[in-house]
Amino acid sequence: MTAAVPTDADLIAAHAAGDASAFSELVRRHRDRMWAVALRTLRDPEEAADALQDAFISAFRAAGNFRAESQVTTWLHRIVVNACLDRVRRRQARPTVPLPETGQGEPATPRDSMADRETRLVIQSALDQLPEEQRAPIVLVDIEGYSVSETAKLLGIAEGTVKSRCARGRAKLAKVLGHLRNPDAIANVPTSESKRRREAR
Repeated sequence: MTAAVPTDADLIAAHAAGDASAFSELVRRHRDRMWAVALRTLRDPEEAADALQDAFISAFRAAGNFRAESQVTTWLHRIVVNACLDRVRRRQARPTVPLPETGQGEPATPRDSMADRETRLVIQSALDQLPEEQRAPIVLVDIEGYSVSETAKLLGIAEGTVKSRCARGRAKLAKVLGHLRNPDAIANVPTSESKRRREAR
């Protein structure tokens, strides 16, 4: 008979009780998802890595105060998002380092797979154009699947603020990503240069 797999809450409790391996297991379970959140929020892999390290150090130290009033993943998300926003506030920088292609060697992929990857990169590029205050709610609500109320708690802002920032962010994304819904539309959208040429005639 195999032992039951410990839950996240079990691991937090074990860590607080002095189990040296419990927190490492918690990190192993959730690192990839937390990394994705940090990377989408900060856009810069180095900044995201530093923020994630800061977040896990904070979580390691604060685990003894975890009261199970929320899911462990929600608690971790809050710490990661706060670490990312702290770095943004401290450095007041907006990195423009492109996200790396995933995978080693990048073997030839079928056209559908290539198209999917290109679409993901286009969407990430569009997210990069949003201000930090709009990107974080969009990432949490539309990509990570958190509710408005959960996102408000994670970011420490009012639910109405989450809704308004998401609405503004979605409006900007709709303009940038409109061609994905209607690929022919982009050819018919006049640019400022084409407008000037017509007006000069």
